Amino acid sequence: MTRAPRIRRKWRPSLALIVYSVLLAVMALPVTILIWFRAVEGDTHYLAASELGALVIAFLFTLGVAYVLTRSVTGPIEALIGRTEEIARGGRAALKPLERYGTREIASLSQSFLDLAGELVDRTDYVRSFAAHVCHELKSPLTAIRGAAELLIDDDTEAPMAKAQSRRFLENILADAERLDHLLVRLRELAQAELPAMKGKTSIAEVAAELSRRFEGLKVISSGDVETPIAMPQEALAIALANIAENADQHGASKLKLAASSGERTLALLVADDGAGISEGNRALIFQPFFSTRRESGGTGMGLAITQAMLAAHGGTIRLLDSDGRGTRFELVLPVLK
Repeated sequence: MTRAPRIRRKWRPSLALIVYSVLLAVMALPVTILIWFRAVEGDTHYLAASELGALVIAFLFTLGVAYVLTRSVTGPIEALIGRTEEIARGGRAALKPLERYGTREIASLSQSFLDLAGELVDRTDYVRSFAAHVCHELKSPLTAIRGAAELLIDDDTEAPMAKAQSRRFLENILADAERLDHLLVRLRELAQAELPAMKGKTSIAEVAAELSRRFEGLKVISSGDVETPIAMPQEALAIALANIAENADQHGASKLKLAASSGERTLALLVADDGAGISEGNRALIFQPFFSTRRESGGTGMGLAITQAMLAAHGGTIRLLDSDGRGTRFELVLPVLK
């Protein structure tokens, strides 16, 4: 784990000390001027009672102003520091506003900190949940492979199992190994999507041609502003659209339409297929990692999650649209080169 950079330890004045020192210095200025004028005029008399009273009042007023300033500034800052430590220990339970903020700037700083802390806590929960899902997804095929291998190893030489049975076990091992390989490919794509966005450019026409080569049974039809340069590497956009195309192909689609429409800074891409579509009960779940309706046939449930993460890494979005009858429709908003 990368250690956070440490601030060099040395003496630094506190904010309260600076505020009191500055205000007392400001108060000392008129006193110094008064004493200097008396010295210039040769007046050696002591200060009059009214003058002393005015100086005492000014001194007390200065202390009061300094107290108000330090209470308005240092108090909320110290509370924010304490809240940081609480969040580090307690996580989401400590994500709550401060009792007071003092100034508008500190309130803005506190809100920015709480937003960042909330994102970090969400990220931690996501990683924890994702790790649990990955362990579960890897455990099932590994258990099946181990069981089949043990049965083959323990096969009695005097009464060996039938050739068809041993072949079935070997085919199961190969199928589970292929499922593991598919899952690892998906994990690599997701890791790539989570990395900082790489710069590059491509177009819908280029990616559509790649999809046509990859999915021979799917007729890819592109229309509109397909030559508009998109601010994404071709590999990144190809991965995002390939996951949509693969889902369409696996759900009986024969056509995949890509309709592009350029805006001022973005390109809206309508992706529609003529497949079986998505049931109403699954519409809210399709972007969740590991949600799949094809788990028995090797589906990982990571395709659309990877697409969403890949687009988000480059400033794009994806949403599911209502479908009129058969098929599935997505709207992608992609960044274009300025």
